[in-house]
Amino acid sequence: MCGFCGFTGLNPAESKPIIENMMEKIVHRGPDSSGVFLGETVSLGFRRLAIVGLEDGQQPLYNEDGTLVLVFNGEIYNYPELRVMLIEKGHVFSSHSDSETLLHLYEEHGTGMLAHLRGMFAFALYDIANDKLFCARDSFGIKPFYYTYTKGEKLIFGSEIKAFLPHPDFIPVVNTGALTQYLTFQYSVLPETFFKGVHKLPPGHYLIMENGRLSVERYNSHLFTPSDISLEEAVENIDHVMKDSINKHMISDVEVGSFLSSGVDSSYVAANYGGTKTFTVGFDYDKYNEIGYAQKLSEYINKENISKLITTDEYWDILPKVQYQMDEPLADPSAVALYFVSREAAKHVKVALSGEGADELFGGYNIYKEPLSLGLYSKLPLSLREWLASLAKKLPVGTKGRGFMLRGAKTVEERYIGGANIFSPEEREKILKSSIAPNPIDITRPYYDKVKHEDDITKMQFLDIHLWLAGDILLKADKMSMAHSLEVRVPFLDKEVFRVASRLPVRHRVSRKETKLAFRRAAAGSLPPENAGRKKLGFPVPIRIWLKEEKYYNIVKEHFSSDVADRYFHTDELMNLLEEHYSGKVDNSRKIWVVFMFLLWHGEFFEEVE
Repeated sequence: MCGFCGFTGLNPAESKPIIENMMEKIVHRGPDSSGVFLGETVSLGFRRLAIVGLEDGQQPLYNEDGTLVLVFNGEIYNYPELRVMLIEKGHVFSSHSDSETLLHLYEEHGTGMLAHLRGMFAFALYDIANDKLFCARDSFGIKPFYYTYTKGEKLIFGSEIKAFLPHPDFIPVVNTGALTQYLTFQYSVLPETFFKGVHKLPPGHYLIMENGRLSVERYNSHLFTPSDISLEEAVENIDHVMKDSINKHMISDVEVGSFLSSGVDSSYVAANYGGTKTFTVGFDYDKYNEIGYAQKLSEYINKENISKLITTDEYWDILPKVQYQMDEPLADPSAVALYFVSREAAKHVKVALSGEGADELFGGYNIYKEPLSLGLYSKLPLSLREWLASLAKKLPVGTKGRGFMLRGAKTVEERYIGGANIFSPEEREKILKSSIAPNPIDITRPYYDKVKHEDDITKMQFLDIHLWLAGDILLKADKMSMAHSLEVRVPFLDKEVFRVASRLPVRHRVSRKETKLAFRRAAAGSLPPENAGRKKLGFPVPIRIWLKEEKYYNIVKEHFSSDVADRYFHTDELMNLLEEHYSGKVDNSRKIWVVFMFLLWHGEFFEEVE
């Protein structure tokens, strides 16, 4: 696990101080060593966290004749097999690292190399002889890759946006279009980030810069192809492929640990991995503390549990730093819990396994039950459902059945945009001073169009894999762990695991009463019965309670009445949200948090600039 940065268009003499300053911005991603390549048209910088090939895995890496140079962030779990195959074809290796495999695969297959990789990755590979830059990101988006195309046809790219700040051609400007959509999705959902002109290379895509032209192509998409298999066969397939994936994710020359919350996903990983330590955090509130559970399970699976109780003040004190490390505002409160569990783990290990991705692949979110619960209702004539919805709108918020009738009058494409839906378009128009942006369903429509003939549950999973998973879940896992120079690996997000998950019929994923149906049965072979069926919590955070306490209410109030808030929002509307929540009238906690996190992020990146 590492970090890299680079750019085109400057000669070596000009490039050296710039690339060194850029690398310093991401030193947390790789504190062990650094390296640079200064070419006539391309400069590359690298920070290393040494995990595989400790003695000879330094980057940038070169091929045999020095015509290709690589900077790489991630892990290739099938590199031993690839290495044997490439040596048989005559390729000569100079190191024992997994990174070098990419150079020789490119020599053998060009961009087709990506189909051979089993792992998580983002990389930049420069073909010196042909002045061609080839960059790629893994199919799930586990590792980040950002880029911007500046004046004079110059490309700047890297693992984190903050690395761009020292480049003389990069001028940070807030992208207000990203802000508008963020208020609904709670994360940066657009291809263009919160920094105007800076884009995310989407998961499953590669980028080529050649002859002054930039092109971006998709190489992979995660489609479901269910087959009619029995539940017993499904359970056996899941258990086999998951244990194989966990074993593959243990490839390391340093110690590996495992995160452990109370959910079945991390519990299953912890129970089946070959390490000895688990890591957990909790809060000083009864319903928000999973430490007792983790300690009990760790004892059952013969692992040592290392835990930390996060105080409320600790949580609030670290919020600005978390938003800085995120690069873009993220309003997922569990990001801070990940920050602390990563910090704790990094005191003991360099690598930790985690359970991200199980819900999206195996059908774990409770919202996936909705198409089943709406089943009979959705068969009523649309005109009748729309009439009932018009009546429901007149009922007070919170009235039993109101939400059911409102959602039942919409198709899944109209009602579901992913794991969060905070401000409606009407609500965000009300609080923003300037808001010209597409409707959220215009953003999700292209994904739904690709699975238009699938059932509603599969449509929801497909959307979450391509937006929510990469934009929220994996982003916080990468940024919060790398803030502490810790590599997090996610065994569920493996190409072979997805192959098995994609073939599950819907009935083995979700029922009216149960989520992750087949996976839970697979997990039951490794866990006590009460653990395999346990409801997902995933490091829960009591923000609803905190925002009713005077101390934290006042912290938010100060930000909501600030000049920065007034620049983007109607502050009287922000204060209404805050007062309603503080008085116990309405639970506005998530809406408040979305705005508050943006303001903290803005303070980290823009107040000094301006």
